Amino acid sequence: MRVIVVGAGEVGSNIAASLTESHDVIVIDVDPDKVEELTYSRGILAIEGDGTSLEVLQEAGVEKADMLIASTDDDEINLVTCMTAKTVADAFTIARVRNANFLETWTQSEGAFDVDFMVSTDLLTANDIVRVVSLPAAVDVDPFAGGLVQMSEFEVSAESEIVGQIVEEADQFEALTFAALVRNGDVVIPRGQTRIEADNRVIVIGRPDSVQVFSKTVVPAEASNEAQDIVVIGGSDIGYHTAKLLEERGLNPRLIEQSSDRAHQLAEILPDTVVMEHNATDIDYLIGENIDDADAVIATAESDEKNLLVSLLAKNIGVPRTVAVVEAGDNAELFEAVGIDVAISPRESTAEEIVRFTQEGKIENLSLIEDRQAEVLEIEVDKESVLAGRSIHESVPELPAEVVIGAITRNKEFVVPRGDTVVEPGDHVVLFVAADALSDVMAVV
Repeated sequence: MRVIVVGAGEVGSNIAASLTESHDVIVIDVDPDKVEELTYSRGILAIEGDGTSLEVLQEAGVEKADMLIASTDDDEINLVTCMTAKTVADAFTIARVRNANFLETWTQSEGAFDVDFMVSTDLLTANDIVRVVSLPAAVDVDPFAGGLVQMSEFEVSAESEIVGQIVEEADQFEALTFAALVRNGDVVIPRGQTRIEADNRVIVIGRPDSVQVFSKTVVPAEASNEAQDIVVIGGSDIGYHTAKLLEERGLNPRLIEQSSDRAHQLAEILPDTVVMEHNATDIDYLIGENIDDADAVIATAESDEKNLLVSLLAKNIGVPRTVAVVEAGDNAELFEAVGIDVAISPRESTAEEIVRFTQEGKIENLSLIEDRQAEVLEIEVDKESVLAGRSIHESVPELPAEVVIGAITRNKEFVVPRGDTVVEPGDHVVLFVAADALSDVMAVV
């Protein structure tokens, strides 16, 4: 498949890197330095130019392209790029936007803006935040099989009940599979005798209720309850969508916004959120408003520096869990290194969503793990699959060692994967696959 990616920023570069092994990818960007980096450092074909220019798109071969992904940081440029491409080509167009109003218009009017698929960065990020904050100790949560299956990654603290246990001892949940451990940034597929250590991350795949129960073994007992008192700091679009999603879950979040106009606007459109107008970097104010009693603080201001500061202040006054939005992906490790519990990158979330959508063939859904070291895949099994009509015990020897069968759903019901479980055509199987085994796995499943 021939894919044109317009925009060589963090999102576009990650998309191009994910697709280049199996597709013919060309990147367009106005910045010559970014073009040079992609070409010489990553080995990705890139050309310098404006993606809204028909001449530049034609230079990239848009007439022969199967897909065009507009992923710059400017919503309008992305929409115009898609419209321009459609004037001369029948490529499938994907647009990244931050403003959810564009998504609402596109959803209500098929084919609006000449966009075939649209991704709202801010709404995606808000969903990621709410999923993570709903599970104690979770740093990543993704649904599969229409929500019947959940992949979750947990940070294991020194006080965790499972520290020092081998996987065989910790794996006491019927509808849950231990898929991997992350140690010092490296993904390891565990065996029964693999020991879980403090500061490891544990990746599990299972039925959501089992994942919820498991989460309580990862954190100390006093911190194991689901967050109820949640404070959102920053009335950005991401902050608004986060509060709205929390309201939809029956919660009554608090939101602090410094701008008087924005605070009043949010108060009118968030009926179940307590909106407070103040500077959230005022520690006396935070204590006076009992922010120290909150279960979690979510920093969604429009600058990484402010999100870092208010998250550290929240930690300093005793808030047990902090989640911060990080616009610059390079800052994510820094945030977590200085004590922020979860750093969520809107650009990373967007790149993952677009890569997920562009996958061809049997892949129904996917999640990228630890900078693409591994993937969690949902596939629909057909008659030609090595899994079809056989027990897991029989088919596993024909799969690479770096694969874990995490869950099965059949006719919208969860099936616990055990050695004697027979996989049937039409089943949806959720697999954990190391990156270097992906091509071998897809060749047989």
